[in-house]
Amino acid sequence: MAGSVQSPRARYREQTRTEIKEIALRQLAEGGTAAVALSRIAKEVGLSGPALYRYFDSRDALLTDLIRDAYADLAAAVVAVGAALPPDTAPRARLRALAAACLDWAASQPHRYLLIQGTPVPGYTAPADTLDSARAVLSPFLPAFEGSEPSAAVAPVVAQMRTWADDDPAVAEWARGHVAAGAEGPALAGAVLAWAHMHGAVSLEVSGQFEGMGHDGGTLLTAQIDALADAFGLD
Repeated sequence: MAGSVQSPRARYREQTRTEIKEIALRQLAEGGTAAVALSRIAKEVGLSGPALYRYFDSRDALLTDLIRDAYADLAAAVVAVGAALPPDTAPRARLRALAAACLDWAASQPHRYLLIQGTPVPGYTAPADTLDSARAVLSPFLPAFEGSEPSAAVAPVVAQMRTWADDDPAVAEWARGHVAAGAEGPALAGAVLAWAHMHGAVSLEVSGQFEGMGHDGGTLLTAQIDALADAFGLD
């Protein structure tokens, strides 16, 4: 459609924003968030400092774009793996596959994983919509816990998650988009606990903490996911 064709100026602006983000990601990979410097980016792109601010009005604005992109890419990777599984895949096998997808994505680009799940950037506050992006990563995990039988060990978490859904309409709507009404508590508890297990194993793996220990992060993560499946009575 003619109305969707970008003008040359709009295309140039989008190309420049993409180039800025690519340079920022390289800086991030080289030295973490502290290495992301607008002045050096401007020099490499061939812009003056003030001109760069026409594309990103602050370093925080640039980091926010990188965070949104990272969450979107991670969510897409997890969703793609979940969608490729046969409909009759057992919940335990589904959880293993989804967790492995998170680990694979993080291991392939640890700087982006650490941007969204690592040490908070001093002085930076992510906008509220990044919470929706984070939920998108966990959404494929929710159905695996529908119909589960939580053990006493995880019952307190289930109770808290059920209260969370009751008190927050946005959370309830999110959960009910993936599981039947009444299953929000176990589904949310399972997804949050899966995230906690994954974050621990994946963070240690991408930061090199398992080097020299005779195993990789995937081995530990699978064991943790199996323990979680046991706690929810999943096949």
